[in-house]
Amino acid sequence: MAPISILITLLTITLLTLIPTALYRLTLVLNPARNKPLRHGRRNPSEPIHLLIVLGSGGHTAEMLAMLTRAVTSSDPAQKLNWKDYHHRTWVISAGDSLSAARAKEFEEMATPLSTQEDLMAGKVKKATDIGPGTYEIVTVPRAREIHQGLATVPVSGWKCLVACRELLTKHTTDTRDGHAAMAGEIDFPDLILCNGPATATVLVGASVLLRFFDYEGENADGLCGELGEG
Repeated sequence: MAPISILITLLTITLLTLIPTALYRLTLVLNPARNKPLRHGRRNPSEPIHLLIVLGSGGHTAEMLAMLTRAVTSSDPAQKLNWKDYHHRTWVISAGDSLSAARAKEFEEMATPLSTQEDLMAGKVKKATDIGPGTYEIVTVPRAREIHQGLATVPVSGWKCLVACRELLTKHTTDTRDGHAAMAGEIDFPDLILCNGPATATVLVGASVLLRFFDYEGENADGLCGELGEG
């Protein structure tokens, strides 16, 4: 009995140590007032950003695109969003949602030329000509939960979605256009995540928090998801 008692005591002490430590680490990660990390050593605050947008389906997609359309077409400088400021845009959709993929492509075809045209009209010729349209990609991940899916199988589908989200958060790399040729090829974590729906969006945000929690590839120094936005 003595060895079992010792084992239980050690296990209890371990849990009492790990749980508060993990909770403290989590509060640091989630604290909105924390110091924002530098991206790949870049110190120029006006440098283009890697943006990630999560599109749900149906109403969630319509809401997100309506919000972005208002931002890129707004005449108010305080609300205006210049699409070319985001050097790479990652659109995330759920498997089987071809409509959201088409809507994202339509938005890109509208927003990028609009930003260039407005720069020219404002006399910002250098910005209009020096900064290209950037790049974008549409990435499909497994659904966290299918419609009418039984709760018993949700952990399995949720895990598959989590793994896919972790991969997409770490797949994009820097390029020499960022002005840091020596750092080309390093992981370019998203700086900003925009989402407005449950399920897949929740899993993706959870994946980003886990990467920061465990300081994946030193991302606390590189700036994974410096901000999270919710529409």
